[in-house]
Amino acid sequence: MAVSAISHFLFRFVSAILLFILCLCCISFTEAQKGGFSVELIHRDSPKSPFFNPDENPFERIVNAIRRSSNRIKLIDPNFASLSSAQADIIPADSGGEFLMKVSIGTPPVEILAIADTGSDLIWIQCKPCFFCYEQDTDLFDPSKSSSYKDLSCYSKQCGSMGETSCSFLGFGKCTYSVSYGDKSYSDGNLATDTITLDSTSGRAVAFPETIIGCGHSNDGTFSSEAAGIVGLGGGNVSLVSQMGPIGSKFSYCLVHLSSSASVNSTKINFGTNGVVSGPGVVSTPLIARNTKTFYRLTLEAISVGNKKLAVDGSSSFGTTEGNIVIDSGTTLTYLPQDFNSKLVSAVSSFINATPVAAPEGLVDLCYNFTTFDFKVPEITVHFTGADVKLNPLNTFFRISEERLCLTFKGVDDGPAVYGNLMQMNFLVGYDTQKRTVSFKPTDCTKQ
Repeated sequence: MAVSAISHFLFRFVSAILLFILCLCCISFTEAQKGGFSVELIHRDSPKSPFFNPDENPFERIVNAIRRSSNRIKLIDPNFASLSSAQADIIPADSGGEFLMKVSIGTPPVEILAIADTGSDLIWIQCKPCFFCYEQDTDLFDPSKSSSYKDLSCYSKQCGSMGETSCSFLGFGKCTYSVSYGDKSYSDGNLATDTITLDSTSGRAVAFPETIIGCGHSNDGTFSSEAAGIVGLGGGNVSLVSQMGPIGSKFSYCLVHLSSSASVNSTKINFGTNGVVSGPGVVSTPLIARNTKTFYRLTLEAISVGNKKLAVDGSSSFGTTEGNIVIDSGTTLTYLPQDFNSKLVSAVSSFINATPVAAPEGLVDLCYNFTTFDFKVPEITVHFTGADVKLNPLNTFFRISEERLCLTFKGVDDGPAVYGNLMQMNFLVGYDTQKRTVSFKPTDCTKQ
């Protein structure tokens, strides 16, 4: 037997033994379907995150998050429908998502840290050999060292169902992908399958074999060196939740508030039966299907400020009434059409016995100076179809500096309406793609 053949045999043999050992401490796909599981969700400003900057104060962190949202809102477009124009978080410090997931790829599993994003689908990582890659602090994923890695053929069913994929003579019959972003960042590479393993809070890992991933050989733009890629949690066919099957059809998360000291702690993203949101105080609203499956769309009917109800019907800027707002965990503020938001700002300011002050850098639309934490704000309720979500003052106003408090709603001239993560904080938010609902339950997320 040739040396190369012996090496190949030994590699496969050792990999098989390692896989057997790992499976002894893993939850099987069947077990996970029965019981569900939870995975740690790390805030990007947590000390556990590679993005953590100890020199920033809480106000600087929230301003930076808003700046990232301003870039992200330009990337969310309801008319995008193909893989080549998939919308995802860009990872650098001045643009990108807010929460990170630890996932492992391959056999034996290699742990990576990547953005968890409900606004995108494809799971992709930087791979060897990398021809044009951004600088990455950790080692690039080496597919040749994974016994479960497999490039997809041009003629495979997975490649044919992907939309914007391609094949070329130079690709030797392999299916290739290309994703691009609004700031001209991109990732190109081979479409492949491999095993993805998730650590769970139960202490037992969960493995998902033959998951479609992007193995990026050419990636550039404004990506951060600390992150190896993106984990898409959107509604499209190649997102992680879609590829989990019945387990991924139900998932939930609970986001701690940015301005709280608890925001440095991690929280959970729950899948399967663990992802079901139920009990007292739960309200649910329908998920609205559109041509683009990636984005989770809800129907906003009105917003109440105190006893004054502002109906969406009066604003033509919302366009189609049904499915008129995207719920997104990666956007900080809540963005509304400018004309409707102007009415909302007027209604809020009429309840507050204080003079507005200038908003820094135009990042927000309404700010006040204050001297105590007892700043009185009106009660604001968001009325989705079938679900009235009563917001806490921490959802509607946030401290942008030591002395300044600002409204979390922001008007935009272009782009879709987006329900951002400040509105979602201290709510258990559950997605059920089988029943086509999103549920909200007021919750102290620091205790989840």
